[in-house]
Amino acid sequence: MGRSGGKLSVSILSGDLAYLAEQVKLVEPFADLIHVDVMDAHFVPPLTLGPVVVACLRRHTELVLDGHLMVDSPAALFDDLAAAGMDRVTFHVEAVDDPEPVIRKAKGAGMGVGMTMNPETPVEAVYPFVEDLDDVIVMSVNPGWAGQGFISGALPKLEAMRAEIERLGLEIDLQIDGGVQPDNARRCVEAGANVLVVSSAIYSTGRIADAAAEFASVAKGAG
Repeated sequence: MGRSGGKLSVSILSGDLAYLAEQVKLVEPFADLIHVDVMDAHFVPPLTLGPVVVACLRRHTELVLDGHLMVDSPAALFDDLAAAGMDRVTFHVEAVDDPEPVIRKAKGAGMGVGMTMNPETPVEAVYPFVEDLDDVIVMSVNPGWAGQGFISGALPKLEAMRAEIERLGLEIDLQIDGGVQPDNARRCVEAGANVLVVSSAIYSTGRIADAAAEFASVAKGAG
């Protein structure tokens, strides 16, 4: 099996949440997924979006809602997120003692499930669970805030994760999340990412639709 086709995942973290539906509509022609950052003010300092916002957003888009859970107890949110319309959840390996029951609970709630790791965590930490996952996110910033600079050490982690996915013959999404900009997006694809997660480089440009189209073009080169 080869890698899954290239995709753009637009993170709404940098969008104007007062006009969330409109912000999503601007990128819909180019995005494959809408990336929803869920933070609990414990695992990371900020407090952001939760099931209520997901339920409101679900009424306005048919795109996949892809939840990135930066929280201490991800499984505690699964039922509410599933009921709100979340399609997939990705949790941090650092947040749980045993990933296996967390993976099972997400699937039992009817959602896809993935794992991610902080920049300092070796990518090998997720290897034992890859065959049960729908995606892996490689973080290229420290989780918590949009607009941070890209950590180039994520590129060899992408390469290692891509090699493991290929070795196992899987077709799962390998995402790069954090600081993705026009000057590094293609390198991320070349290193093995098939999903570019982009936030501030789209929503902070003043040319939202055009920026989304440009990143989508780069992402499709991963297919």
